[in-house]
Amino acid sequence: MKVLITGGAGYIGSTIASALEDRGHQPIILDSLAVGRAEFTQGRVFYHGDIGDAALIRRVIREHPDLYACIHCAALIVVPESVSDPYRYYHENVVKSLEMFHLFAELGLSRIVFSSSASIYGNVPGFVAGEDAPIAPQSPYARTKLMMEMVLEDLCAAEPLSGIALRYFNPIGADPKMRSGQYLAQPTHVLAKMMQTATGAEPCFSITGADWPTRDGSGLRDYIHVWDLAQAHVDAVERFDAALDPGSRFAAINLGTGNGVTVFELLEAFETVLGKKLPTQKLPPRPGDVAGACAGVGRARQRLGWKTTKTMAEAIADALKWNDIWKGRKQ
Repeated sequence: MKVLITGGAGYIGSTIASALEDRGHQPIILDSLAVGRAEFTQGRVFYHGDIGDAALIRRVIREHPDLYACIHCAALIVVPESVSDPYRYYHENVVKSLEMFHLFAELGLSRIVFSSSASIYGNVPGFVAGEDAPIAPQSPYARTKLMMEMVLEDLCAAEPLSGIALRYFNPIGADPKMRSGQYLAQPTHVLAKMMQTATGAEPCFSITGADWPTRDGSGLRDYIHVWDLAQAHVDAVERFDAALDPGSRFAAINLGTGNGVTVFELLEAFETVLGKKLPTQKLPPRPGDVAGACAGVGRARQRLGWKTTKTMAEAIADALKWNDIWKGRKQ
């Protein structure tokens, strides 16, 4: 089947495209390349443009009337940046998605898999967040993800649309076949910061917050290999209708390992794979940071038939291998 991927030239979108191809499907890529990479579109049907361009959306659907679903990955995702520039985040993430979803309904593209985020959850007992956990987003970025879910759910109730919101926990790693991976020059996620320290690009690794109410004081996250995450999207497309809530045209589903890992524990695992220690420093939490949680994953297993297969060590090893390949390309 054909699947439109908005943001399909990005880290996650390009990995999803590879997973779709490996399972016999055809990705159709739409990306502005504001952040995504043209290299990740090679050999694929690619439309260069913005999700807010209604004429382009109409053209894509006119030229591919057999599109089965859209996987909507296009979004701005940097938490501190969203705090300093909330207008841009609400406009790019919420306003443009609203218009695109409404246009999909008009044009008959009825199935939407939305890249949501576990950052919408508040503090949860035991640090395990099921889909019914308290919702309390702590940053403009997280609030845009919650708003986009609400918009999609309401449109699904009123218009000829169905939607699945996949709530990502913390993707790390790279495509195991090294077709794509992280590429930002100034990444903000924790594993990339460790790699920058390991290569000397940063003098030390900063642990932002060491007084959280976790077992060792550092933030707790659920780190999922990006390849496992990509497989879940293919499962969501293939089992779309069965994955919806009973009596509804919408569902929210967590994607994680179900295991919480603190920053100190991730650092220890990284140093084990790398084979050396990193210099570190402790800093206050960044704006929008939270203590964190891991995923309750029962719904994903039940409705998608999905579970993770990759270890954290494999994710770290793949990330390091990709980093070496990417540096070689840029030299």
